[in-house]
Amino acid sequence: MNLPGLAHPTALGADPRPAALRALLALAVVFIMLATTGWTAVHRPEAVSPLRVSALGAWAKARIDGRPVPPSDAPARTVARFFAGLDGAQRARLADGYPLVVGNLDGAPAAVRYRANLEGLEQARRVEEARSRDVALTPADRSTATRRSHRFASLAQPGRQIFAFDPTGSGRVAEVFGDLASAERVSVIVPGVDTDVLTFERTQRRLTSPVGMAESLYEAQRAADPDSRTAVIAWAGYTAPTGIGVDAATGRMAADGAVLLKSLTAALPGDASVALFCHSYGSVVCGVAAHELPRRVTDVVVAGSPGMRTENVAGLHTSARVWATRDEGDWIADVPHLEVGGLGHGADPVSPAFGARLLSSARAKSHTGYFAPGTDSMDNFAKIGTGAFGSVVCATGNDACRRGISGTEQD
Repeated sequence: MNLPGLAHPTALGADPRPAALRALLALAVVFIMLATTGWTAVHRPEAVSPLRVSALGAWAKARIDGRPVPPSDAPARTVARFFAGLDGAQRARLADGYPLVVGNLDGAPAAVRYRANLEGLEQARRVEEARSRDVALTPADRSTATRRSHRFASLAQPGRQIFAFDPTGSGRVAEVFGDLASAERVSVIVPGVDTDVLTFERTQRRLTSPVGMAESLYEAQRAADPDSRTAVIAWAGYTAPTGIGVDAATGRMAADGAVLLKSLTAALPGDASVALFCHSYGSVVCGVAAHELPRRVTDVVVAGSPGMRTENVAGLHTSARVWATRDEGDWIADVPHLEVGGLGHGADPVSPAFGARLLSSARAKSHTGYFAPGTDSMDNFAKIGTGAFGSVVCATGNDACRRGISGTEQD
């Protein structure tokens, strides 16, 4: 995406153009986007899935051996205490009886959520399979139902660790790679636009999907430090914008996603530290969430970011280390990093003035290549995910991005 007159002067440098000119250019780009994608491409709330509605209603009346269950929106610590008082058989009964609630219940043990979500996926698959044969639906709707049925069947394969699943609308899902219960460090992939249950995993262009990114990161972490106790979560747990339109140019959907990201990070089991790897619009979600993230989130890494809805790291109001990277061929560099009337996402995270720790992304290709094996970006992500901060490669060619981190040779 190269827009006339908007070639970025340098991949990691400050924009020398006057602020007024940049503001006009930003508005011009927005109008081009709106003219291309349509003013009506605005997110509308999705009705909750009938399966989920039914499950919530049943859960509200549920008892386990005479004991009431906690509300579905109870704090994670309340839920954790409740499940700690149950034996294995009782946990299994709840997982099997109320899968679309237990599978998304923050504070429930990971193994219980995995079991519940396999059953929830099977229930949703049967619904979609029936819809695929319903002649009252349009051919397009039947085709979508077929695709969703196949995706749910794939996700329910034995051995997969589905940490969250909700079939509402375009669907929300999260999958764990590694042993979450014993992990000392957890990495979370926060993806961008066009992420839903159908694009959660891909055979073609695998590394553009949350599953592909997470698998690649987990493999790189294992290669970098085989003895490290890490887990990686592919998180498609929010409703992402579709395409490059109005929703992608504003922070509304990021604000909704930020609430869910905060809940996820606060409810992870144990006391593992957490690193967020936020790609494209996912970095907007991370930026909006930053000030409310729990202190266990020690690192926020953004790649190919359109902005984090702030002017600098200080504006994020987070104790986490903030890292940023962008490939020199990434078209996102041509998007003006400004916020005008709610459109745009603010300053460029790889500009020196922003104050992030700048990582090398050498050998990554364009906007979707950051998680490819053999790239500097992937190697750096693995090092951050395993705590090997002293060996990350900085974009500046010196040790600037490593300075001030406890345990590195720069201290």
